[in-house]
Amino acid sequence: MLIGVPKEIKTHEYRVGLTTGSVHELAHHGHQVIVESGAGEGIGLGDELYREAGAEIVASAAEVFERAEMVVKVKEPQPGECAMLREGQVLFTYLHLAPDPGQTRALLDSGCIAIAYETVTGPNNSLPLLSPMSEVAGRMSIQAGAHCLEKEQGGSGILLGGVPGVEAARVVVIGGGVVGTNAVRMAMGMEAHVTVLDRSLQRLKELDFQFGCMLNTVYSTREALARYVASADLLIGAVLVPGAAAPKLVDRTMLRTMKPGSVLVDVAIDQGGCFETSRPTTHAEPTYVEEGVVHYCVANMPGAVARTSTFALNNATLPFTLSLANKGYRQALLDDAHLCNGLNIYCGKVTCEAVAQALELDYVPAARLLRG
Repeated sequence: MLIGVPKEIKTHEYRVGLTTGSVHELAHHGHQVIVESGAGEGIGLGDELYREAGAEIVASAAEVFERAEMVVKVKEPQPGECAMLREGQVLFTYLHLAPDPGQTRALLDSGCIAIAYETVTGPNNSLPLLSPMSEVAGRMSIQAGAHCLEKEQGGSGILLGGVPGVEAARVVVIGGGVVGTNAVRMAMGMEAHVTVLDRSLQRLKELDFQFGCMLNTVYSTREALARYVASADLLIGAVLVPGAAAPKLVDRTMLRTMKPGSVLVDVAIDQGGCFETSRPTTHAEPTYVEEGVVHYCVANMPGAVARTSTFALNNATLPFTLSLANKGYRQALLDDAHLCNGLNIYCGKVTCEAVAQALELDYVPAARLLRG
């Protein structure tokens, strides 16, 4: 198979779809890889390293999209990239379609086969291709939030861990999944007062056993959420409904109860965000203030630590990329129900039920289309 890797063009996005190690593995299996010149420069993987791994370097993204049978990316295709996709071409990347009707329509119109990292499943309903970036984003949420609490960033001027004789900041994490767990870990490591809210008692028990009595675990109800939001210096939104738009758990009225200069970090912003006042931002302009609260809503948070993120992502995606290349997309999807759950768009049809429901589009089961 001929696999193409374009340079990412989202604002301050330095990750790359395939590392040189992944290229070497694909070449070893007899596949051809073309990489846009400069695609890996942001993480220290220059063109010459890709050549040594067995890739062909091409001058433009247009050539990548024109020649490749499968395009491997990191972030969702931007409008100009969607316009270059063609019928029958495989796209393997993060998509986050539920809050993005424009991208969904462009992918449907292209006739491509779009497989989303974020809906590929694993054992026990895990999300193996989303998890690495969730780990990164969860840890980054505390770093970013701590920075935003500084006075010059618009925050209230609180040091997250405090100092002897001065109370530490109160960090509230909504959601105890992969993002929430990593946020908790970082916040506790910085000696903040940490509370996590979740609607799963089993998950709260697991977090209690993992972190001990220094973590405050709370069953999430509207009343509990309102109380802890009001007390938070740093509020982390870490909720996820796989493939679907994130629920708006904190409304504007609730937000007004927060102290001026408090900070919220909406890690769910890729799926539309879990705060009523959230809107996507970029690394170039990461924050804005609404109702006196600093909002950090960067839609590609892991892109700020692009090298770590790229290698972590490739560790997870490479087996699936190899399967798609070795077997062809149709057989690979038919052989692996977990990979098939990643199929969101197939030749003009929506094959992810959560996306179809969110955007009020017709849903067609993937298996029916793949079996003809």
